[in-house]
Amino acid sequence: MQSEKRIFDDLAKVLNGVAGTVAGMGREAEASMRERAREWAGGLDLVTREEFDAVKTLAANARAEADALAKRVAALEAAAGMKGATTVKTKAAPKKPAADS
Repeated sequence: MQSEKRIFDDLAKVLNGVAGTVAGMGREAEASMRERAREWAGGLDLVTREEFDAVKTLAANARAEADALAKRVAALEAAAGMKGATTVKTKAAPKKPAADS
């Protein structure tokens, strides 16, 4: 009876050690995959979210300024009584191509 209990205790210790080893291997594999993903993404020359937002804000400001200047030019042309004064139309943002399904 005592020897059976000892076998189960030894078996539990071995299984506990195996579980710890497997968990450690899992953590190591995850860390390795994260590092490889960082290296891969780093080589793609991607922009950060902050850079994207900054350029987007600059573009919106430039578009608003261009619209204001176009209105000002049109008003000045109208005030000067220029014949054939053309109204400047601003271009809308380009449409995204339809995604193929």
